[in-house]
Amino acid sequence: MTAETLSFQTEVGKILKIVANSLYSDRQIFLRELISNASDACDRLRYLAITEPTLTADDPEFRVELSVDKKAKTLTISDNGVGMNREALIEDLGTIARSGSSAFIDALSSEKDDDVALIGQFGVGFYSCFMIADMVEVTSRRAGEDQAWKWTSDGEGQFTIEEAERESRGTSIVMKLKKDAKEFMEPMRLRHIVSTYSDHISLPIMMEIDDKKETLNQASALWTRQKKDIKPEQYTEFYRHIGHAFDEPAMTIHWRAEGRVQYTGLLFIPAMRPMDIFSPDRKHGVKLYVKRVFITDDCDELCPPWLRFMKG
Repeated sequence: MTAETLSFQTEVGKILKIVANSLYSDRQIFLRELISNASDACDRLRYLAITEPTLTADDPEFRVELSVDKKAKTLTISDNGVGMNREALIEDLGTIARSGSSAFIDALSSEKDDDVALIGQFGVGFYSCFMIADMVEVTSRRAGEDQAWKWTSDGEGQFTIEEAERESRGTSIVMKLKKDAKEFMEPMRLRHIVSTYSDHISLPIMMEIDDKKETLNQASALWTRQKKDIKPEQYTEFYRHIGHAFDEPAMTIHWRAEGRVQYTGLLFIPAMRPMDIFSPDRKHGVKLYVKRVFITDDCDELCPPWLRFMKG
């Protein structure tokens, strides 16, 4: 099958221009956003594997891997999560298929100083990779399917999609770095960014350094740790991860209940009001995990409608 060239949805084109031209000082957050997406992909596959264990039988250990090719000037982020097929690549990377996208674009034009916060708030963090890359290539294979697909774009209004080869499930994002982004090929720089923004991610983030594969994060779910062992900045980065936000939480609530039923709660009240807070279609941001396995983020019983601004 020959490569097919498609155009971005209008809203995506506007976002890409802002991301590429206005967020220079905050561009290290691209790594946090892509690792967060990779973690979510692994969580979704964990959930699917509860009823379809064959999806992970060949590779049950979830992980995110970073790799650098200094000769090719590329940085690659790979995961072995649920992956995407052709339709998902077009839908997820070429459009913003969620309520509130028009409000997002309106906000971009009216509150330029808050562009960073808005981009995270509306969950379009993938496009932050164009802050540091001239060309982005996404190769993905959906779990349970044999065919892989490749999505390629320079962020200038179009993308191509074509059949590809990939040995296993998951997604790889290869970024051809801009001339002024060479710092993101340095292992120590990447280690620092991961430890700062993604230390709470509950699966290992790995990278080969000096011919040895190392884990760059603690790889333990933050809510399972003792409160006394968690620093305020760790709470803040976890809040930003689950809420795709850039502000700091106005309040953090962390408790453990023990008895016939044991559970832990970790909730955050955002400092910034969501743009679509009054939309009846807005869902709360509370996720349910059982034994560190993601179960659902669509459970109305976890949080009443009037608290739909909560994250946790």
